[in-house]
Amino acid sequence: MRIDGHVHIDAGAVAQKRLLDEMRKAGVDGACLMSLPPSDARRASDRIGNVLSWTKGRKELYPFFWIDPTAEDAARQVEQAVISGVVGFKVICSKHAPDDPRAMATYHAIAERGKPILFHSGILWDGRPSSAFNRPAAFECLLEVPRLRFSLAHMSWPWLDECVAVYGKFLRATISQPEEAPEMFVDLTPGTPPIYREEALTKLFTVGYDVADNVIFGTDTVTSGYNVRWSREWQVQDEAIMNRLRVGSDVVAKVFGGNLLRWLDGTPKKRPAPKMGE
Repeated sequence: MRIDGHVHIDAGAVAQKRLLDEMRKAGVDGACLMSLPPSDARRASDRIGNVLSWTKGRKELYPFFWIDPTAEDAARQVEQAVISGVVGFKVICSKHAPDDPRAMATYHAIAERGKPILFHSGILWDGRPSSAFNRPAAFECLLEVPRLRFSLAHMSWPWLDECVAVYGKFLRATISQPEEAPEMFVDLTPGTPPIYREEALTKLFTVGYDVADNVIFGTDTVTSGYNVRWSREWQVQDEAIMNRLRVGSDVVAKVFGGNLLRWLDGTPKKRPAPKMGE
């Protein structure tokens, strides 16, 4: 089963059947759908209702609520979203640092309810000076949020090396504190232009860290017209690169679906403790 972990709902009427048809043409069986953004004029309850309308009756469509974690009523929004059936949250730190105290309180609320967060990471095409908020090292603050499962999107391009290093830091915490430590995932959703793609995947899969269960596929396409060509091209390219890197077929299958399901349901991954000096 192939699951697109990064699809945005955009303006327009709910057209679930069309979306599913387009996804199937791309060889994709399911998707995480991100709600309309907090900047949308609609109330949080309306945006929650909209994403749930897109996913209604389809177990292969997973509703995510895009939240401003600094909002005065963020805690209430988290509670409302979870009660309504949202399975995860989307956050972009475009106007605040990831460690903003208001945001940290929201991350704790989400973690306490066992839901994952997908963060934007890397250059953000927002026309604002926001890059300092989206470098992967800025997310080290999440080490202070017990049991949080989170993913950094776009492999944090252009800070690929920093993303891999931060992943290693969270991995070490997961090994040393398996019951309490947050767990980091890496979202392969494009951000990396094609010229950088092989370098990026090579660094991720050959660095020597245990990444096999923590890498997720995504496209960053939209519901108003799921881009079949774009999705297929990235799937073909990424799979070809992983094959050249001799990534096992079992790991490739997890990257394209299994890891996302583990990220959603919180199934723990048991990892052997490293020997002294490793």
